[in-house]
Amino acid sequence: MKVTKAQAEANRAHVVETASQLFRERGFDGVGVADLMAAAGFTHGGFYKQFGSKADLMAESTACGIARTAALTDGVDAAEFIRHYLSREHRDNRAAGCTMAALGGDAARQPETVRVAFAEGVEKLVFLLASRLAEQGRSPQAARAAPVRARVLDMLAHAVGAIVMSRACPDDAPLADEILATSRNAILDALAPPRAPKAAARARGAAREVPGRKPRRT
Repeated sequence: MKVTKAQAEANRAHVVETASQLFRERGFDGVGVADLMAAAGFTHGGFYKQFGSKADLMAESTACGIARTAALTDGVDAAEFIRHYLSREHRDNRAAGCTMAALGGDAARQPETVRVAFAEGVEKLVFLLASRLAEQGRSPQAARAAPVRARVLDMLAHAVGAIVMSRACPDDAPLADEILATSRNAILDALAPPRAPKAAARARGAAREVPGRKPRRT
């Protein structure tokens, strides 16, 4: 039975999605073409009818994975995105998690097509997150402003690095959770709108008060 064009496109998309998950779970070099095609439900021989090389599939699966992370920004603000990103659930689920955190180290050793796919995906995600920040306080056009872009790049690099460090620790190590919590709180504090001077002063004063001791009069 001849495969229709629509079915062929669906099969190809399924292989890309399967590869994206397996690469995130095992690394680019941790899964071969035969195992990948078997996981997708196809024969090894069908691979080269769909892709020129494994590197081509790596690049496409990278774009697919980062696009899924970018989709998490839909309808949420930057703080909500960070709470999910730096959660234990995300940390423990490499196969369904962020491609940048799972494969960023591997990408540095891969062909340029893979690194280009990473760069393009990061650019898209940075723009989407910058748009969310701009919508919260300024016009949407501010998403392209240098200060907002720098702020998002700093936030994203911090978050990705935290996931990488946490995953490098044993699953039951307290340090794994401490890294996530410390980084999450720091980023959320940076995202919080600045308080008025009087409110900030009252907060600092309250933080210096010792329980049970009356404030000193001057």
